[in-house]
Amino acid sequence: MFENKDESRTSLSDLGEFGLINHLTQTFKIKQSSTVTGIGDDAAVIDPKENQLVVTTDLLVEGVHFDLSFMPLKHLGYKAVMVNLSDVYAMNAEATQITVSIAVSNRFPLEALEELYAGIELACSIYNVDLIGGDTTSSTTGLLISVTALGQAEPKQIVKRSGAKDGDLLVVSGDLGASYMGLQVLEREKQVYKVNPNAQPDLEPYAYLVERQLKPEARKDIVELLKKIEVLPTSMIDISDGLSSEIIHLCKSSKTGIRLYEEKIPLDPQLIQTCEEFELDSTTVALSGGEDYELLFTIKQEDYDKIKGNPHLTVIGHVTPEHDGMNLITRANTSIPIVARGWNALKNEE
Repeated sequence: MFENKDESRTSLSDLGEFGLINHLTQTFKIKQSSTVTGIGDDAAVIDPKENQLVVTTDLLVEGVHFDLSFMPLKHLGYKAVMVNLSDVYAMNAEATQITVSIAVSNRFPLEALEELYAGIELACSIYNVDLIGGDTTSSTTGLLISVTALGQAEPKQIVKRSGAKDGDLLVVSGDLGASYMGLQVLEREKQVYKVNPNAQPDLEPYAYLVERQLKPEARKDIVELLKKIEVLPTSMIDISDGLSSEIIHLCKSSKTGIRLYEEKIPLDPQLIQTCEEFELDSTTVALSGGEDYELLFTIKQEDYDKIKGNPHLTVIGHVTPEHDGMNLITRANTSIPIVARGWNALKNEE
């Protein structure tokens, strides 16, 4: 949670809604040529030229999607943008604009929201997107953040979930499961802190995992790479809810089956070591963890030579006919049906 050691905390009521918006967004710069009108009018104006517009939105709720006891507000602002940009890149599109709306309780001073928007501004700067609008309102339940991201692409370049064909190769970027294990480490240290507030956590051995949880990166670089090597995926999705859930989404949309090979799933050494420490199965974590924000996609077999040997991409399986089902081939060469056990935002609490 934001802690202001200085007694001078600026109340949000001192600024009012429009004063708050102006204050938080005054340093944001317009970079995209498609942005005609941004913040400051009744609505934004966008001119996508010859391209098609891609739109996605996500709502993040305190206590459900993030815990401010270990999530710095600047990191939260950055991550809220990444969650949405990842969906744009999963359509093989270029992210161009975002809107940000927040509902905030009176326990947050202006200085806390400045931290939040510093993270949003950093994300916009690095990923070259414009903040073009949003809204602020009060909340009785803490902090809520809603981000809408817009992107664009040539019609023939847009990739959906529904294009996979029998024989296509299943490819994933980066490595999987690290974000989930980063969350487990942070949750453990939170419990230690509750027992002993003087205890200082040593997160250095888990630096990569914690970073993947607190400051994920959307894979804009993979979209750019695929264009550079002239590979157009046949289907694509981002991994937000876990590998198993996303595979099922792809297969259901494409009306196909899949063979996923356990030994091919990319795992970081720090993840494997931490799973052993927590007595968790690393394959289960990779399948069900979620919040990796990597790209999962299928390509034609003839494109294999173009991605072969690339350290950012791993072929982890191939598409099969729908009647063959979705199966994990274990290291022992046993076939197990793939079941969705990833994040479910509407799951009832036990």
